[in-house]
Amino acid sequence: MATEPMTLPVVTAMGSVAQPLDRPAQSDALYLFLKRAFDILVAAAMIVALLPVILIIGIAIHLDSPGPCFYRGERVGRFGRRFRVVKFRSMRADSDNAAHAAFLHQLMQDGTTCAIYKVPSDPRVTRMGKFLRRTSLDELPQLWNVLCGDMSLVGPRPDVPYAIADYAPWMQRRLAVTPGVTGLWQVSGRSRLSLLDMYRLDVEYAEHASLALDLSILFKTIPVVLTRDGAA
Repeated sequence: MATEPMTLPVVTAMGSVAQPLDRPAQSDALYLFLKRAFDILVAAAMIVALLPVILIIGIAIHLDSPGPCFYRGERVGRFGRRFRVVKFRSMRADSDNAAHAAFLHQLMQDGTTCAIYKVPSDPRVTRMGKFLRRTSLDELPQLWNVLCGDMSLVGPRPDVPYAIADYAPWMQRRLAVTPGVTGLWQVSGRSRLSLLDMYRLDVEYAEHASLALDLSILFKTIPVVLTRDGAA
């Protein structure tokens, strides 16, 4: 029997509905089930195995600058649903988003290649924060978001709410899938690419997501992280 396509509405953080993605309902349900089961098993195992590393990093952050060791920021997930992402704090505790929002808006307008979402020579970033960003260790706590179901191991980078206002209609299609800790952008050059390039890769992933693609991205992420390829 032929499988009827299932239309997935994409609702942005601004309340608009993006262009839907058509997927076969049966294969999509199986993929999502396997993806979720894989996320839970791997994230739980990694959290347990990396607990000593997480503890050491937390102490180092506390000694480097006053404030909590974790940062919780609002992000936009699948279908525009908002959630709190957890990361190691890499900035001063009293930092605000005004400079970053203005910088991001400019990138959305001209498509400049840059260290993605990161203001150049940002004075808000701590010494420990620079190390965490270069090594991608600031992303480790996002494994908790994976366990909670807000994120997946593989998917588009979770975006900040104030970026959604500048989305072109085609960009909204990236919200059809769950955001991830790693994705096509991370294994395709990261900060060597423009912001618009990242969104194009996210849409490409959303349109071709599969278990085979997820596993391929995960395996490619390992050498990218170890060699700091494209890190800023």
